[in-house]
Amino acid sequence: MRQVGDGGGLEPLGPGDPREISGYPLEARIGEGGMGTVYLSRTRGNRPLALKVIRREHARDPQYRRRFALEAQAARKVAGYHLVPVLDFDTDAEQPWIASAYQPGLPLDALLDRYGPLPLPAALQVTGCLARALHAVHAAGYVHRDVKPSNALIGTDGPWLIDFGIARSADTTSLTVTGGIVGTPRYMSPEHALGREPGPASDVFALGLLAAVTGTGRHPYGDGTGLGVAAQIAATDTSPPVLDDYPEPLRGILRATLAADPGRRPGADELAALCEESAGRPLTDFAGWLPAPVASAVAAAEETATVVVR
Repeated sequence: MRQVGDGGGLEPLGPGDPREISGYPLEARIGEGGMGTVYLSRTRGNRPLALKVIRREHARDPQYRRRFALEAQAARKVAGYHLVPVLDFDTDAEQPWIASAYQPGLPLDALLDRYGPLPLPAALQVTGCLARALHAVHAAGYVHRDVKPSNALIGTDGPWLIDFGIARSADTTSLTVTGGIVGTPRYMSPEHALGREPGPASDVFALGLLAAVTGTGRHPYGDGTGLGVAAQIAATDTSPPVLDDYPEPLRGILRATLAADPGRRPGADELAALCEESAGRPLTDFAGWLPAPVASAVAAAEETATVVVR
């Protein structure tokens, strides 16, 4: 599900859209996916919110509601830089909803589709910042489970990891349920693709895949269908991806993060430090960090959002 900006900005409410949810006024549509719709709202203190409302057909599923409740509660407990915080939710409502801070920016996948891969230092900075976000998630005892380019927002102040906690239950229809496995096939770890419970190392593997695509436009397991790629990922132990054509220092990062054995992958904090060293600049330095066309698109999206939410 797209959050803020997809090159098209916010959309006005339609005739079938609610005007208020649990006391939160709805002002515009931010995005829509297979599991629900995200609206622009605001707190009583006038702070802008992204409020996601789950579709009625999913709200009627008791198992879905239970999973949504557990994940919403988990999401609210996690805080950290590069994480969009969850501020409120109601999982018992007729249509469950969850509200997070409104973070202007453009989805990483949309930027890659439009402008191609980022320069290597910027790609490493994106990866490092998202690794810091994952470290906060893991330190709180949770796993994101759906790290991928569409779940990263790019702003002038860096990247932001979104859809933590509800990624498994409220993402787009690209979030697949097959044989009890929930996730995005092209960004699964081997253990996840094999049906095992994903852990923190699974997020690190997915972040390695994101790094490869962000820095080169090439997925280490090719451009096949989602389930076909997942099958290749599941066979990593016997048929690891060929990484020779990736430039250093990205190649070394991929060799570490894409290890078949979860125990051999770096922790998220270790990966963040490695990316900072490889990028040659502090992860917190966002002065001129994006190429000019990308920076202009991101700044324009943020300016549009700022005007709308004033």
